[in-house]
Amino acid sequence: MWADALIRLHLDDSWQFTFDNAKTRAGLCNYTHKRISVSRYLAARYEDDEIHQILLHEIAHAMAGPGAGHGAQWKAVAKELGYEGKRLHGGAIADEYAPWVGTCPAGHKHYRYRKPTRVLACGLCSRKFSTTNRIDWVHRVVSRPRG
Repeated sequence: MWADALIRLHLDDSWQFTFDNAKTRAGLCNYTHKRISVSRYLAARYEDDEIHQILLHEIAHAMAGPGAGHGAQWKAVAKELGYEGKRLHGGAIADEYAPWVGTCPAGHKHYRYRKPTRVLACGLCSRKFSTTNRIDWVHRVVSRPRG
């Protein structure tokens, strides 16, 4: 796979690539296990160019080190690698696997993978918390993703 080749190009042989089961996060750099992973569910939705950018983002984390976060050092490494994206992906999430679906009074949909434990208000309706924009949650049965 070309993800392995990209990792080999920029990192030493101790690093490996894998797909993971994340549904809201596109990629992850695990320093402890020297592993870069990409969500199998989100990768299925993205074009190859987007996956390439996710991999570059995570490789930049590996090269910049665990203390770099998304700061100046990480940005410099990411730019040198050819990363063009943002700190966070703005793409789709695997909302079909979310067992909790919330709706605000304006009809905006919100998805959670764990049961909401407190009152939440719609951030699309207002940046400030207001019970006027309270999200009502409904639990649904979802099929477990295969993989």
